[in-house]
Amino acid sequence: MTTIDASPLRGAERPGPRRQEVGAKIKEYILRNRLKPGDILPTEAELCEAVGASRSSVREAVKILSALDIVEVRHGHGTFVGRMSLAALVEGLTFRGLLSGEEDHHVLGQVVDVRQTLEQGLAAQVIAVLDSEHQAALSALADEMESLAAQGMDFLDVDRTFHVKLLEPLGNDLILQLTEAFWQVQAIVAPTLRTQQEDRLITAQRHRAIVHAVAAGNVEGLQAAIAEHYAPIRASIARVVQA
Repeated sequence: MTTIDASPLRGAERPGPRRQEVGAKIKEYILRNRLKPGDILPTEAELCEAVGASRSSVREAVKILSALDIVEVRHGHGTFVGRMSLAALVEGLTFRGLLSGEEDHHVLGQVVDVRQTLEQGLAAQVIAVLDSEHQAALSALADEMESLAAQGMDFLDVDRTFHVKLLEPLGNDLILQLTEAFWQVQAIVAPTLRTQQEDRLITAQRHRAIVHAVAAGNVEGLQAAIAEHYAPIRASIARVVQA
């Protein structure tokens, strides 16, 4: 059983600490006691004593930490260590992208830059660990994208699944969270683009090129296929900006 250190934190004797300071002390408490996602935090009264703050300050700090998924408030059950997701990042990026409107899609362009850099940088590791089962799944997803593109239909959900599946064997939760986060931003902002039928067809075909490069164990080929895969969405962004 883990022993909880509930002694007041450094600086807790100062009266009326701001909610940001209280939030920092709650995070310090979580780290100091080596709590993990899903672990329950002390009661509000105990937490007040541990961080040396009033109930109102602790409540305000918990609201901020909850919005960041650092803690999770389950009404009737207590406050728990959160999943530490990237929800705040997604919300902020999405708002920036939608706020910019059709005249400026620099946020989406930056998301594409980061996604491409991440996937190209991990190309060698992906090839090293991607097994035949995942290769077959990627091939089936590429088939589905080609079929939808031929019908003039969007395939954002299938595309997202493809990229998650590509990086899944790495076993890195942070990479998967980043991938999902950037995809959520792209999925929300992308409808404001003027995507053309030709772009869909090319994008689907270039997912097939990614599958071939992975199957061949060709790191440089995979990096090139990833770069070419992002060309159509870059073209869509450029058209909107120029218009």
